[in-house]
Amino acid sequence: MIEFLVALAAAVGAGWLVRRRHRQRPAAGSPEGIPCMARHPAGAGRWRIGRVFGGPGGARWVPRRGEPVPLPGGRSTGVRAPSVKEGVSINPGSRIVACAYGNGAGGAGGAHGGTIEIAVMPLDLRELLEAVPQSGADTP
Repeated sequence: MIEFLVALAAAVGAGWLVRRRHRQRPAAGSPEGIPCMARHPAGAGRWRIGRVFGGPGGARWVPRRGEPVPLPGGRSTGVRAPSVKEGVSINPGSRIVACAYGNGAGGAGGAHGGTIEIAVMPLDLRELLEAVPQSGADTP
């Protein structure tokens, strides 16, 4: 019985520390941006580590290695949990946000549009959806 109480106390303590660290991240001056993994174009290729940065010029994804991917006019088109196969590559507790950007984000489609899937932890989901709003958020 005592072992269960100790395990429960450890789980509660770990959860409290994770939430506390997440709340202190902006105040501590940690790196800007939203930590994530992305697959560009959506549904193809490998998941790559990077960060999403929001701003007045639109959001952009900056991989750890490689060129940044600007997301002009980016809109999220859906949020889902990872499949079992994707859970091997990314954290199975994360959420995947499918996004369209450029002309493909509500325009007539074209050479400058594209799709991307961005995987973030649930605590960062709201911040990502503010940087890349949902496609129906500003339509009546």
